Amino acid sequence: MDYGHYRTLSITRRGDAGAVLDIQMRAANGKLPTAGPDGHRELAEIWRDVAADDSVRCAVLRGEGMGFSGGGDLAMVEQMSVDDAVRTRVWKEARDLVYNLINCDKPIVSAMHGPAVGAGLVAGLLADISIASKTAKIVDGHTRLGVAAGDHAAIVWPLLCGMAKAKYHLLLCEPVSGEEAERIGLVSLAVDEPELLPRAYELADRLAAGSQSAIRFTKYALNNWLRQAGPTFDASLALEFMGFAGPDVREGVASLRERRAPKFG
Repeated sequence: MDYGHYRTLSITRRGDAGAVLDIQMRAANGKLPTAGPDGHRELAEIWRDVAADDSVRCAVLRGEGMGFSGGGDLAMVEQMSVDDAVRTRVWKEARDLVYNLINCDKPIVSAMHGPAVGAGLVAGLLADISIASKTAKIVDGHTRLGVAAGDHAAIVWPLLCGMAKAKYHLLLCEPVSGEEAERIGLVSLAVDEPELLPRAYELADRLAAGSQSAIRFTKYALNNWLRQAGPTFDASLALEFMGFAGPDVREGVASLRERRAPKFG
């Protein structure tokens, strides 16, 4: 498998025979990885390639720079609010990102540090083993932007941390530290930041050394919980993208650009 065509992901191999694929989301702005048109598409596509690559036994997903992921590109959000073709394309990518992750047979380990927002967070929380630094800042900012919490929220947050906590954090866009995320069950593990990558690589190596049929079949069976929630996810994503055509998202984008609280009508 040739991964050279990816522009927003830096992909290298680790371990025996390169069986662990190290996927780093690049920080194009020098600070945080952001999901612009290329990044959003590639983060959805990479899991098909991982599934098709017989030489890969496990993948690690991490961010570059100051954090794991910085959310969506505001210019792309503005395009979505006025262009139905763009909105439809990004909706399909958002759908594929979730289902491609769920259906990828190889185990995925995420290593989240700093801010974890947007499409990157989708992959981070849907990973089979999610590890966060204790100081990571996990935020689902959809309602702050003026759209429904689609993406991965409805399919996995209630399953991980319960409905009460899911509603609290998703309706209010209330941040969750990595330490708190582990306490409420939103992530698998929280560690001190210097331990983050070594722990992620250690677990990836263990997964790569294990019985591949046993691990992949176990993942497939467990992910039936997520497949059962597919209709809920599809509805949430449709409602999110309906919001991108509405008036509130324009105020949400303007408030983010102007660094002020939004004033929704």
